[in-house]
This record gives sequence, structure tokens and C-alpha cells, in this order.
Amino acid sequence: MNQQLTPRALLDVLLRAGMVVALVIACYWVFKPFLHLMVWSVILAIMLYPLQVRLRRRMGPKEGRIATVIVVLSIAILLVPIYFMSMALADSAQQALQVARSGQLHIPPPPDSVAGWPIVGERLHALWSQAATDLSSLAQKFAPQIRSGARSALGALAGAGIGLLLFLAALIIAGIVMAFGETGTRAAERIAARLFGPGRGHHVAQLCTSTIRAVAQGVVGIAFIQMLLVGLGFVLMGVPGAALLALAVLVLGIMQVPATIVTVPVIAYVLATQGVSLWTIVFAVYVFVAGLVDNVLKPLLLGRGVEVPMPVVLIGALGGMVVGGIVGLFIGPVVLAVGYELFWQWVDQGDDPSLAPVPLAPPAPVSPPLDES
Repeated sequence: MNQQLTPRALLDVLLRAGMVVALVIACYWVFKPFLHLMVWSVILAIMLYPLQVRLRRRMGPKEGRIATVIVVLSIAILLVPIYFMSMALADSAQQALQVARSGQLHIPPPPDSVAGWPIVGERLHALWSQAATDLSSLAQKFAPQIRSGARSALGALAGAGIGLLLFLAALIIAGIVMAFGETGTRAAERIAARLFGPGRGHHVAQLCTSTIRAVAQGVVGIAFIQMLLVGLGFVLMGVPGAALLALAVLVLGIMQVPATIVTVPVIAYVLATQGVSLWTIVFAVYVFVAGLVDNVLKPLLLGRGVEVPMPVVLIGALGGMVVGGIVGLFIGPVVLAVGYELFWQWVDQGDDPSLAPVPLAPPAPVSPPLDES
């Protein structure tokens, strides 16, 4: 028999729902400043937790000590290349300021063949010629664009610095999360079971974990390793703007764009300015191979997890960078990949009986009482 809600009961339901919505909004409003930091911490914790399990076999069940060792070693490994890149960026900026103040910047005239380029040849030749003969007037002409570009560059550098500080803070919080890894795993499975059904909680939790590790190690991790290798070569060779070029390699790596877009022009610049010698040849070979290292590492790292299409990673990187800057560049691909995998698991749920929620057992029939008469 259907029971209809009375006006008073309906009002109670609406009031409870409104209070729940208000509480959720208030919690989100309070937690919003820490959202990116906590998401990044969870991603790092999931990515580094297999190392925690390996060290546990040698150091014993000392979760807090093992997590501390991992965090300290990670920070020590990261600080060395970050220091060299920061020093190179500061030197490049100081040299640029000295050249701009001294007025010794000289641009050679363009070759005549530039004027024959299609579409942009004549205009580019005219601008180049004006820059070679009267650079100050050209700078005054494009002063608003130069100021806007300078502000954008300073904003990008500030965002990169804030992202670095957030990364270090997230790494410390990730160590705390790893110290309570077993408890966190059980809590994640309980939440997944509550959302997706008792029969699918463990499966969904494992799917999210494998997806995060696959994308974080196979995309973000490889791009970071590639940035360190290429940036180290740029810094040791004294390439101007080595830090910015290395950051460009990182962004291109996350966006699944070949790093040779940056490495090949830099190799050409070094050979043209410093000539062909043993050191320049070694630099060219090293940087070119480092720019292709992702082709070797991707099958090894990305193949261990689930298969996530590269367009999903690319959209996640671009969208995350637009929404969250440098931090979103790392978080976006991981979050979108997890959503992509969960969506297709939901789509395929009807095709695989093992993924269907476990139905509740019907209540046992109540037998009528025996007639003692």
C-alpha cells in the first residue's frame, strides 16, 4: 500500500535536505583553500606508497619512520636541480637587465630571403630591419605589448614559485598520509562501497589507485624526469634562460608534446654560438637523447597501470592549467583520468555481471504460528 507524505512530513524532508546542502556548502567553503594541496598530497601518497611497502620489508613495521625517510630523500633529491635552475634563472635575468641598461643589444639585419616567405615574409622582414636599425623606436611602438608580456612572464614565474612551495608542502602531507596507509585504504574502500555498492567497493578503490599511479608515474613523473635531465644539460652548458626552457620541457611533457621542440633549437643555438667542439657535441647528443627519454620510459611506467587515452591526459593538463595554474597542470590529468575510468566502468557495468551491485537477500517468509489446539 503506497503511503503519501503529509505536508508536515514533506516539510521535514525539505528542511533536512536544506540543512544537509547548507552544511556541504559550508564545509566546501572552509576546505576550498586547501583543496589543491590535499588532492596533490593524496596523489603523491598513492604514487609513493609502493616504495613505502618495499621499505617496510627491510625496516620493519615503522610506518612513520619510513614515510619520513621517503619525504626527506625526495626533498633532498629535488632541491639540487631546483637550486641550479633558480641560480641559472637569476643569472639570465641579471644579464638581460645589464644588456638592456647598457644599450649594447645589437640585432643583425635579416637576410633577403626572409622577405620571400609566404604570408608573413614581408612584414617580418620590415620589423626585423627596423629592430636592426632603430630598436628603441620599435620598443616604444610595442611598449604596451612588451609590458603585458613582461607581466605575464612575471605572473608565470610567481605561479611556478607558488607551485613549488605547494609541492613541497604536499610532499610533507603525503608522508603523513602514507604513515596511515592501511587505515586510509580501508576508509577509501568503505566510501567506495557506500557509493557504488558493497560488491564493487574494493574494485572501484583499486581502479582509482591504479589510474592515479599510471597517470602520475607515466605522464607527470616522466615529464618531471625529462625536465631534470634536459635542464641539467642546459644549466651545465650555460644556456641563457635554462630554467624557463626546462619548465617549458615539463609543460610540453605533461601535454604529450615532444620535447624536441625545445631541445633541437637549443642545440642549434649552442653549436652556432660556441662552435663545434668535443663539449658541444657531447651536449648535443646528451640533450637530444634526454629529449627522447619519454619514449623509453612510457612503456615501462604507463604500461603498469590502466590504459588512459592521451587526449584525456592532454585535455586534463590544459584544463587543469587554465583553472589551477601550475598546480592544476599536475592535478588535472590525474583527476580527469580517474573520472574517465569510472565513467566507462559504469557504462560497462551491465555487460559484466561481476561488476553489478550485490542484490540484497529477500526477507525470509514468516511462518504462521502453529495451532496448539
